[in-house]
Amino acid sequence: MQRKKNRPGFSQSEPEFLISYMDRHEDWAVIVCLVGGGQEINTGEAGIEAWLDAVNRSFPQWEMFISSRLTDSEYATNNTVSVVQERPQTHLDDSLHLAVSMRSFRAENVSAFVKALLDCDKGQAKGVFAELAPRFPIAITRDVEAARQWVRSKARGTERYGLVASSKAMRLKPHAIDIRVAVDPVHYFLNERHDTRSSYYLEDAATEFQVQGLELDWTCVAWCGDFRFNGSAWNYHDFRGDRWCNIGNADNRNFLRNAYRVLLTRARQGMIIFVPSGDSDDPTRLPEFYDATFRYLTELGIPQVA
Repeated sequence: MQRKKNRPGFSQSEPEFLISYMDRHEDWAVIVCLVGGGQEINTGEAGIEAWLDAVNRSFPQWEMFISSRLTDSEYATNNTVSVVQERPQTHLDDSLHLAVSMRSFRAENVSAFVKALLDCDKGQAKGVFAELAPRFPIAITRDVEAARQWVRSKARGTERYGLVASSKAMRLKPHAIDIRVAVDPVHYFLNERHDTRSSYYLEDAATEFQVQGLELDWTCVAWCGDFRFNGSAWNYHDFRGDRWCNIGNADNRNFLRNAYRVLLTRARQGMIIFVPSGDSDDPTRLPEFYDATFRYLTELGIPQVA
């Protein structure tokens, strides 16, 4: 609003501004918010917590009906939910949680599997994977060419496949995957097989910013050293200059975690995960940056492709 609309000093969040617009109605108004969990991947994106906070802080007279499931980890609203629950105008309703994903017609459990995977809930992840695997193939490999061949072999007719990677996956370049190459989503998602800019070529990797809200039939997810499993939890890294640096900022850690949530939920029919083997002679791609992640994913039951 300050930069594009010439409104200096504008301090409202997007939810607060939208609610204020409806609040000016003399009679009554209803706002229906469909907000996905764990989709915040960039500065300024606050998710459903921003809506709860706006109502609680600036519109105490509004009635609010929310799902009782907003305490789940992917929503990160524990404190805010506790506060808004104290409002007499807040009503919890289990039926307001949309538990079945419509993104994949073959398996509605993909989001639950990815959530458990990212929460390091191995038991839950293994159980969900066992249910979805017969209908939604997921594989893992340490060979990027095997990954490309896998998605090509799975696609039928006009089914679309593509390569995706985190925007912080800076050390995939030795595998001919350079996320710094600009990807135009129009060409990536719409152009035909003969066009090198299309997803079909499996050369250009689209990041979480290009694929958020969009889908492919089959995906090859390239997993880099930015997001590493350490045996019990995730480590978060940013590549700066010639080395990986730990990400200490809580918001930036959450953005990276959600980036992988987005990448792992882009496929409608199945996906393969490529985890590099690393190189002991390259301090930026040491095997230990990847091995624990690979073991963790295979322990969930994901079959390996040689």
